[in-house]
Amino acid sequence: MDLSTTYMGMTLKHPVVPSASPLSSTLDGIRRLEDAGASAVVMASLFEEQILAESRALDHYLSFGTESFAEALSYFPSMSGYNVGPEGYLNLISKAKAAVGIPVIASLNGVSSGGWIEYARYMQEAGADGLELNIYYIPTDPAHTGIKVREMYLSVVRDVKASVNIPLAVKVGPYFSAFANMASLLHEAGASALVMFNRFYQPDFDLETLEVVPNLVLSSSHELRLPLRWVAILYGQVPVDFAITSGVHTYSDVLKGMMAGANVTMMASELLRNGEQRIGQIVSELQQWMEEHEYESMTQMRGSMSQRNVAEPAAFERANYMKVLQSWRQDPTGVRIA
Repeated sequence: MDLSTTYMGMTLKHPVVPSASPLSSTLDGIRRLEDAGASAVVMASLFEEQILAESRALDHYLSFGTESFAEALSYFPSMSGYNVGPEGYLNLISKAKAAVGIPVIASLNGVSSGGWIEYARYMQEAGADGLELNIYYIPTDPAHTGIKVREMYLSVVRDVKASVNIPLAVKVGPYFSAFANMASLLHEAGASALVMFNRFYQPDFDLETLEVVPNLVLSSSHELRLPLRWVAILYGQVPVDFAITSGVHTYSDVLKGMMAGANVTMMASELLRNGEQRIGQIVSELQQWMEEHEYESMTQMRGSMSQRNVAEPAAFERANYMKVLQSWRQDPTGVRIA
């Protein structure tokens, strides 16, 4: 039984990969994920704001008091020991590469093409096998057109790709007016893989304090349907690898993702809720299902349910919308979808 797959030029022993989360923010956490059976790991993200904050701190200490008196030069920090950026993240990459035998994928979370782009190169130098660029941007300005948003994304991808030689994955949201075209443009800009989709976490209101507060809601398998549909549509049309990262909780979710055309399926919520050991359980269940249904490999399965390979390609488009609406009916126990 061959469970192996390829992702961004790397051969993985199976398609179950922990996505960026607190579980991969420490060396011990990364080791535990490998021990649990992970085929690769995406590190917790380094945020653009972290880099900018540390840069501003350095600027403050380099300029503070310099016009007071001659001895003010003693205020300068020791450049040999001062961290000009989030060195801890780069050190974690180096230590993780020395400690584990699975691919380590670094993660950058940002929106702009600024000086922080150089950290992509630093991550490569630290030993990262690949880089996932997590573009988290909410266009709230009414004057900010869709074309401008698109070009901002593509500019960031081009700039990062120009900084590194390691493969680049781009994690994006689904909110583009023509996502298939955007996927093609991201490939042309340098993306080796698309990670679908970024979950744009929604804020909540605290009615007692009258404050806008963050509210983390873990995903469910129902959220798999959106990336499943788009991977199935894009498979064979856009020459990139695909990672599904929303709603992957069970072995059946992994199977659906692979049949749609994904190279890997990534999970975080399931591991946060039920522990890292779920990786090994899911892999065992994958193997059992494949044996029972006489599949010999993941390669044989991949893309078998994509739009280009199913008997009814229109099932991914408008025809399926009408069929779903017509399938509604009510029975004595309540309302259900047939």
